[in-house]
Amino acid sequence: MSSQPSTSLESDAFEAFCAVRSATEALTAGLSAEDCQIQSMPDASPAKWHLAHTSWFFETFLLLPLMPEYQAFDPAYTVLFNSYYVGVGERFARPQRGLLTRPSLDQVIAYRHHVDAAMAKLIASVSPGKWRDLVELGLHHEQQHQELILMDIQHAFSLNPLQPAYRDNTPDRVASDAVTWVQVPGGLGEIGHDGSGFSFDNEGPRHRVWTEPFEIADRLVTAGAYLEFIAAGGYATAELWLSDGWATVEAESWTAPLYWQDTADGWTRFSLDGRVAVDPSEPVMHLSYYEADAFARWAGARLPTEAEWEIAARHALLREVDDLAWQWTASPYVGYPGFAAAAGAVGEYNGKFMVNQFVLRGGSLATPAGHTRLTYRNFFPPAARWAFSGIRLARCS
Repeated sequence: MSSQPSTSLESDAFEAFCAVRSATEALTAGLSAEDCQIQSMPDASPAKWHLAHTSWFFETFLLLPLMPEYQAFDPAYTVLFNSYYVGVGERFARPQRGLLTRPSLDQVIAYRHHVDAAMAKLIASVSPGKWRDLVELGLHHEQQHQELILMDIQHAFSLNPLQPAYRDNTPDRVASDAVTWVQVPGGLGEIGHDGSGFSFDNEGPRHRVWTEPFEIADRLVTAGAYLEFIAAGGYATAELWLSDGWATVEAESWTAPLYWQDTADGWTRFSLDGRVAVDPSEPVMHLSYYEADAFARWAGARLPTEAEWEIAARHALLREVDDLAWQWTASPYVGYPGFAAAAGAVGEYNGKFMVNQFVLRGGSLATPAGHTRLTYRNFFPPAARWAFSGIRLARCS
């Protein structure tokens, strides 16, 4: 990047931009071109596509509109790397992204560097008022794709008979203490982002909510507790499951969380570290909403609503909030009262997905540091399991 910002605001923005962009490439540095090409299911994307799409975002929403002299790296990328922005134009079919053997990984990296150099010039030469908010949005968008890169490569590697590990150095794990049930009095409260600092549009507006008195577990459900659910016939007991969940269990032949195997030497799970023994003290992960809901019912509890989760988290009543596994809530993903999507294609970012999905709160071991907030709303369809998703229980007082 040749152009250097001159003001403090520009310098800070440029530094943040470089840090996020470098972190994305660092995640894929140990992957081969073949690793970066594979697409293991329609919901996942190749790492190469993630590398390109996050560059497409800056090119499409910043460089092309704000820099008349900017030359697109390749006009064909406008279609190839558009994800779901109908307002931008044609899109290449998501389930077929793994078929894009061209451009090569080297060309995609060159595309990233082309965009990075142009963004350096934009930040240095264009009024910050024109790019500041979009750059910030683009960086948080790229951090979301950093987690997706790890989710997707783990899924792809899990299908390889060699069971390759993504990484060699496993982070230290701290075993969970016994769960404590925390009483929350309920009443009138507020949730949602207050407008100070960055947030995605679906985190606001801040609004009042009423909660009845409830109890919430300060810890996540452990793999050991989930093993008890399996041993008790949880996956064979229809009355524990929502109708759609039971239909999914039968159709998909689920008998355990995604990546788990029952072997002669005990239960194992596939992870970013390769296949490892299930540690009963660690939080259980890679569960669908259906499984989380069924376990909660078996345990004589329920999933918290997102209002309950946020109120408890805001009062520092929860441990393991954002460092291990996203936590399913009982709340459908809908807009808050007064929510309005932004105008234009950027407004397609969240609002159009507010149907047939459930909210998860917190964060996970794959979420970039500093990316989440107590108001952050992640969301997935109820049958999705490849995210780093777990369970926190609640119950009525």
